[in-house]
Amino acid sequence: MPTIVIDGKEYEVPQGENILEACLGLGLDLPYFCWHPAMGSIGSCRQCAVIQYQNPEDERGKLVMGCMTPVQDGARFSITNEAASSFREFIIESLMVNHPHDCPVCAEGGECHLQDMTVMAGHRDRRYRGLKKTHRNQYLGPLIHHEMNRCITCYRCVRFYKDYAGGSDLSAMASHDHVYFGRHEDGKLESPFSGNLVEVCPTGVFTDKHLVNDYTRKWDLQSAPSICPGCSVGCNTSPGERYGKLKRVHNRYNPDINGYFLCDKGRFGATYVNSEKRIPAVGRRSKDGLFDAIDSSQALTDIAKGLSTSKVIGIGSPRTSIETNFALQNLVGQQNFCTGISETETALVSACIEAIKESGAKIPSPREIERCDAILILGEDVTNTATRIALSLRQAVRNEAFNMAEGLQLQSWQDAATRMLVQDERSPLFLASPHATQLDDIAEGIFNLSPSNIAHLGYSVASLIEGKKDDAAKKTDANDYGNIAEALLKAERPLIISGTGVTDTSVIKAASSITSALVAKGKETYLSLIYQEANTLGITLLDQGQGPSLSNIFEQGENNSIQTLIIVENDLYRRAAKHKVDKLLQAADQVIVLDILDNETCNQADIVIPASSFAECEGTLINFEGRAQRHFPVFESKHPCRPSWEWLTEIGKISSNKNMLEWQCFDDINKACSESSSTLTGINEVAPDRKYRVGGRKIPRQPHRYSGRTAMVANLSVHEPKQTDDTETPLGFTMEGHSGDRPGELIPFVWAPGWNSNHSVHKLQTGSEGELKGGRSVVKIESKKLIQSKQQVKSVNQNNDQDHFIAVAMYKIFGTGELSSQSPGIIELCESESIELAIEAADKLGVSNGDGVTAHGVNGTVDLEVKINDSLISNCVGIIQGMPGAANINPGEGLSLTRSENWVRRSEIISSDQLGGKNV
Repeated sequence: MPTIVIDGKEYEVPQGENILEACLGLGLDLPYFCWHPAMGSIGSCRQCAVIQYQNPEDERGKLVMGCMTPVQDGARFSITNEAASSFREFIIESLMVNHPHDCPVCAEGGECHLQDMTVMAGHRDRRYRGLKKTHRNQYLGPLIHHEMNRCITCYRCVRFYKDYAGGSDLSAMASHDHVYFGRHEDGKLESPFSGNLVEVCPTGVFTDKHLVNDYTRKWDLQSAPSICPGCSVGCNTSPGERYGKLKRVHNRYNPDINGYFLCDKGRFGATYVNSEKRIPAVGRRSKDGLFDAIDSSQALTDIAKGLSTSKVIGIGSPRTSIETNFALQNLVGQQNFCTGISETETALVSACIEAIKESGAKIPSPREIERCDAILILGEDVTNTATRIALSLRQAVRNEAFNMAEGLQLQSWQDAATRMLVQDERSPLFLASPHATQLDDIAEGIFNLSPSNIAHLGYSVASLIEGKKDDAAKKTDANDYGNIAEALLKAERPLIISGTGVTDTSVIKAASSITSALVAKGKETYLSLIYQEANTLGITLLDQGQGPSLSNIFEQGENNSIQTLIIVENDLYRRAAKHKVDKLLQAADQVIVLDILDNETCNQADIVIPASSFAECEGTLINFEGRAQRHFPVFESKHPCRPSWEWLTEIGKISSNKNMLEWQCFDDINKACSESSSTLTGINEVAPDRKYRVGGRKIPRQPHRYSGRTAMVANLSVHEPKQTDDTETPLGFTMEGHSGDRPGELIPFVWAPGWNSNHSVHKLQTGSEGELKGGRSVVKIESKKLIQSKQQVKSVNQNNDQDHFIAVAMYKIFGTGELSSQSPGIIELCESESIELAIEAADKLGVSNGDGVTAHGVNGTVDLEVKINDSLISNCVGIIQGMPGAANINPGEGLSLTRSENWVRRSEIISSDQLGGKNV
């Protein structure tokens, strides 16, 4: 490691870093704006100026920018030199010429990087008394608030949005004092990563619109370490609460998974927690069909009595924790526990597990995906099903650029030079999908194919890698498949991506064949398989294929063999055809539903019990790579809401369930779950247990400047109330406690002296993009321990004659998620219920955008609005998953389509205002 001298003191620093990185890694304070650990250096802000000396005798030195100067053994620098200090102060003063004096009302106030750097640079008094240049703000959609007058032209926003995340509708315009960062016109930002501008911007130009409209300062937010429940990636988050409301979600640094960035669904899709649709009390359906609030203890006693005298079935959920599903499984018995996942998805997950076990490939984290140098995606629309991975893929295609830069001795952090050098050179990425995706712009080869033909492509590529040139490969024009095979064989770290999104097991098996062929060639091969929900893999591993399938439950309902049906956090109308769910719920003598938001399944229940959301309870989720992670409660549930596992445990104790009688807390359930199966061994080590202390103290959820603990309840008492003692976790609902080094799983928020913004995370790291100083628990399920489902699934009838179309599953980042689609802001971005048709199919049916068609399938008919998608295969139709009516159509089945004669186009619906108050 090189040894450098800073202000007369020697330091050893990592080879290849720049001086700014080295100083921050050493704990030294050096101001900066334009540099970002994930995006590198461009040297535009001139704020990290230091003096570099030629030798010990040089007393004058020269001014250099720390972010643009590589470390060299023996190099000598000064941060405190008067010339460097005065230069940095002057830069701050020049930035303030047009900056408004609005810190008290700025949404960034109190966690503003500009504020921190101004204090650090020593600037205090403004000498400029002239007029300030002002700009007009833009409407950028329901998620981001724009205040252009606060800009200091660091260029971070466009560097992230365009260069890092691949967006095209935000850019820098004009020059000098007229530089403007925004869109060419008002409108919604199109990138699914636009929310990161909130944290990337060092000032208050881009802020969280939801927080701005219901504002709370950072130091008044109570936070906890959490996991995003939006998809199977498992990004680490830090939700913040005030007055019993979830105010915002910020990124929580995890070097393996999300790094510094989240997708917009993860950042803005959690405020359903505050929804008016929350179930307010335990309710029992009366004879008139309405729900009456009842005493919870009486309801639990009644439920417990029914368990001992009737046939009980429990339906779990892939969107809730392992512990909740485990509690339900113990309550009803493994043979009566259903995962709540459709057979199609169960078969797909089973195929994924088989592929992982048989291929011998490694399962990469998002960070490892960024290091792969040749990628083939089979059938999965990654941007909509596992959005954060799409951001990793955009970094992976730059590996060719970094290799070229290394050949010229350019460091990877020299961002502008590297991009100028390589221009459009990329590492190869190939896409096979039934329709266009948002990654098409970085793909070397795009193959729009039906699911069965995607599998055919995969098997052909596997044959070519093995050295066999089958007939299919020989017939391929220009041997496009051969280009894929050649690129994968040349790569040092090839990656194959597929998953359950394409809803065809043959595609997953084809992905497995390719990885097996590459492993046989001695390649360090990675296989990434995507699941649809946060705990899909976890609940499948818990079930181990022992419980009944959802179809089996429907059959039992038809035979009237179910007396009590317990459904936990699962709207069955999103899982299966409406008529099937209706029959099941009507056949059961008693239907008990535990859930967070009111939904159609709740409306059909006999007893409804309010469950806590992820932000109000503790739980473990297992992500797509088999990594177990823990989320902690940010704030207490409002009475009578309780975690589902707590409700179920209490029912079990009342009914004298011998396993559940011993459970006194969450840790007991978690430990019992870990010991129940060799597959889940170790999940109790994911995070420290409730007894963990540092110097006898808990970890505080509240910053040390937290205010208003008395004022918030002044309407009840003028005395400060005793803070609630959290007996379930090592975290405290207080600002008192240990705020020093602690495990990464127990970091609720980031802060350091002089660093109030999220940039203070470097104080908790061992280096730029490095590990957390407090360490992390990494618990991953070993692939050899994975157990496949034993359920046999009937194949879907694919009618491929000319009068039928193949239903293809499609996903939307906004709308497919059951809970996130109920969040303010996200609701505005959700699309209407629709069916997507190729131009040829639309012409054949005589329909256009906005018209209606009737889809005739095995589960009956459904009317849907037409949207033209010119990238779709002509014999395929896209069904948006998660939309009302989508569960009535099985992906892969043959559909007959007819024009809906009585359909009214949305553009033709006349508002009541236009008719003087009359509704049409």
